[in-house]
Amino acid sequence: MRIRKLTAWHVCLPLKRPFSHASHVRQASENVLIECELHNGTRGWGEGVPREYVTGETPHTCFDQLAGTCLQEQLAGEFDSWNDVIATCERFQPAQTGDNPRGCGSNALKCAVELSILDAFAREVGEPVSQLLDHFPIARSLGTKKNEVRYSTVIGSGRRLRNKALKMRLYGFRHCKVKVGAGDDDVSRLRTIRRWIGPDVDLRIDANEAWLPDELPGRLEPLAQFQIRSVEQPCPHAKLAELASKKSQLVVPIMLDESVTSLADGERAIELGACDSFNIRLSKCGGYLASLRLAALAQRAGLGYQLGCHPGESGILSAAGRHWASSVSGIQYVEGSYDRHLFRRLLTHEDLTFGYGGRAPALTGPGLGVTVNTQVLRDVTIREQTFPLS
Repeated sequence: MRIRKLTAWHVCLPLKRPFSHASHVRQASENVLIECELHNGTRGWGEGVPREYVTGETPHTCFDQLAGTCLQEQLAGEFDSWNDVIATCERFQPAQTGDNPRGCGSNALKCAVELSILDAFAREVGEPVSQLLDHFPIARSLGTKKNEVRYSTVIGSGRRLRNKALKMRLYGFRHCKVKVGAGDDDVSRLRTIRRWIGPDVDLRIDANEAWLPDELPGRLEPLAQFQIRSVEQPCPHAKLAELASKKSQLVVPIMLDESVTSLADGERAIELGACDSFNIRLSKCGGYLASLRLAALAQRAGLGYQLGCHPGESGILSAAGRHWASSVSGIQYVEGSYDRHLFRRLLTHEDLTFGYGGRAPALTGPGLGVTVNTQVLRDVTIREQTFPLS
């Protein structure tokens, strides 16, 4: 089978309510969708969430990179097996725009294109995307089969903490992430949340680069009394070496997010001894395969890892995350599948929103297992462009 064309969409998905943290406030999510059409008409879908403050990408840079890439040279070959399609995905290297010394400036685009190809191929052969792990030797040790995924929840900044925490407790969540560092009294916030969410819920915090390394011991020590399991990205990536030098003084384990966008980032974090775990997000890290490589790296280094998400992922990335989470072992926490809680209208016909306790079934149908609602797609589209391969 061969790829006939790729079609890209820049979409703007309105959120039900603003989402805020120490780095950004967002009222809508601008995403990039890719549809891959094979020569026999089979179609697959992918999604990326370009965030300029994370990987330096915008929807506009994604379109520019696609236009500047020789797709005919990279993607026009035949693929008839999982090994072939994996090799095809890994050949895709978008043209770089701007200055991005870390090499992550096309990660959201790579994720969207890769997922569309994997979805199309898996639909054609009648297997779920998660099946590819059996054919990816570098990450095969991670392989497992789960019938259910259990998602974590999040409490952002703002008021009504008692109601939010009690709601999470009554809904049966086992894991909760709390946003900190946005200028509020974090000790008071954590005290309220712990009181009302209960003693048994696993709490972790996410500072979104809000603090400096010299501040960390003083910031974290008063929060440790609330049994915090980890602090995510407490400092800006530029301060990673300084963070590593302070790590032995800290009473809370470190999880890196914005500082881990690639295998090279992960290797540097391990070399510096800067963290205890990685937050792996499919779009941020360059796709399904790159995320598997990062999890395998963490496993070999004795570090933990979670599957994170970008606020604003539609059902396409929710499905991809579900496949990843249901086939990878050792994941500490799983984030995502907020679909109905985030959006007024769903982009996919299927509703992948997690249920009570964050539970959601594994997806076992062909491909990603979701279909795009073309009416909603038309309504949210800002730009559409087709890139023929033949």
